[in-house]
Amino acid sequence: MINVFFDGKCGLCSKEIKYYRNIAREGIFKWYDIAEDPTPLNKYDISQSTALRALHVLDDDGKWHIGVDAFLVIWMKLENWFYLGKFIGLPGVKHVAYIFYDMFSRYRFSRLEHCQIALDKDDTSKRRRTI
Repeated sequence: MINVFFDGKCGLCSKEIKYYRNIAREGIFKWYDIAEDPTPLNKYDISQSTALRALHVLDDDGKWHIGVDAFLVIWMKLENWFYLGKFIGLPGVKHVAYIFYDMFSRYRFSRLEHCQIALDKDDTSKRRRTI
């Protein structure tokens, strides 16, 4: 089972994940809206704000994929998206995709109120642990 940790409060993110969920075959993915419920992240020691910054995927082998790499894992398992995954995975194309995804994810994270609230909450929690 491939575990997908996504931001369900982001309009674009939630629409995209909803589409993937509708076309995915049963039994391939488990979907976690970590904006609504970050507790599935606890056993991996990943903060909510970290997971909200970029799409996170935990594959069948227990390996983490973040951002573009997470999308590649998803696309390779979706019918008719396999070819996009192969194309984006090409060395030069993948590098450009990293740049654009990083720009988008930084912009999105800085603009969404729930992301900033999670960041403040995580920062407060870190300070308490160090005191």
